[in-house]
Order: sequence, then structure tokens, then C-alpha cells
Amino acid sequence: MRIIAGKFKGKKIFEPQDQNTRPLKDLAKESIFNVVKHSNKFNSNIENANILDLFSGVGSFGLEAISRGAKFVTFVENYQGVLNILKKNIQNLNLNEKSKIIEKDIFQSNFFKELSNNFDLIFIDPPFKEKKISLILSEIKNSNILKKDGLIIIHRNSEQKEVYFKEFKILEEKKYGISKIIFGTILN
Repeated sequence: MRIIAGKFKGKKIFEPQDQNTRPLKDLAKESIFNVVKHSNKFNSNIENANILDLFSGVGSFGLEAISRGAKFVTFVENYQGVLNILKKNIQNLNLNEKSKIIEKDIFQSNFFKELSNNFDLIFIDPPFKEKKISLILSEIKNSNILKKDGLIIIHRNSEQKEVYFKEFKILEEKKYGISKIIFGTILN
């Protein structure tokens, strides 16, 4: 795995060694960034964005965002099988000043209320078996951490049929192999 574009284009990202982590594939990652940049269905920008990367794994999405000009990325990951790899990837690219890692379970009570930032973009990439997506979206709304007109991107299995939190508005949806990428926002 490598960074696709931007300041760190071509730099290697260390991958997980276990089967429990499913890194974001390059095709899906490239497509996400292209949609964000060129969509006429929403207005969002990676450059100078403050990004929350939930279930960040080895950091593939967030590191790509920094490479493409994001101001800051908050990585949230609590799986010990990838935390050291995430830290190694951040250290390897010397991005300690442009990122931080929160090592917590996002389903702990008050997790979202403890976040002090407002985010331009929130990327949610949980294990495909995770069923609590609506709960996550509800917590994002209740904690008011997404900026007005902020973008939420969700990576799911293309075969999954899900009903989302009623105040989550889907703006665009794309499928890439087994992946489905949902672009949306929270209605105020």
C-alpha cells in the first residue's frame, strides 16, 4: 500500500499482518478523493480540512488526506493489532504535528462529547460486520462535531442493506467491487 497523490505520493504505508483488519483498497481510496474533489452534489474540500478518521486502522485514508493538504487528522482506533502500525505510519511520514491518535472505543459513553474539535469531514470505516452505524451518526449529530455542511463518508460492504439515522442525508453513493462508499451529511 502506498500514498496515491500529494506531498507524500509513492510513500509506503505499512499494512496489518492479521486478517482482522481490512485496509482501504487503493481503487476505493482514489475514487473517494476524486468524488470529494469533483462532485457537483456537495461542496467539500480536503485542503485545509480538519478530519476525523473513525476506525482508522493503519491510517490509509487519513494519511492520504494529509498528503493531499488536510490541515489535521484525528485518528480513532482501539484495536491493538493495528495501533502500532498506525503509529509507525505516522512516525515514518513525520506527521506527529498534523495528527493525533485517540485509542478509545467509540461506543464508550460520551466518547463523541469528549471531542473538542469541529470537523469538516468524518470518515467512518468500521468492520463490515459492524451494525451500529446509525448509532454513530446519531452521536455525531448529538455532539455537534460536524461543521455546518460538513461531509461524512462511510465505507461499507456493497451487499449490506442498511437503514441510516433519519437525519443523515445521503448525497451520493458509489460501488467499487465489494465496497460501497456513501457520501452524506447530517441535517440540522
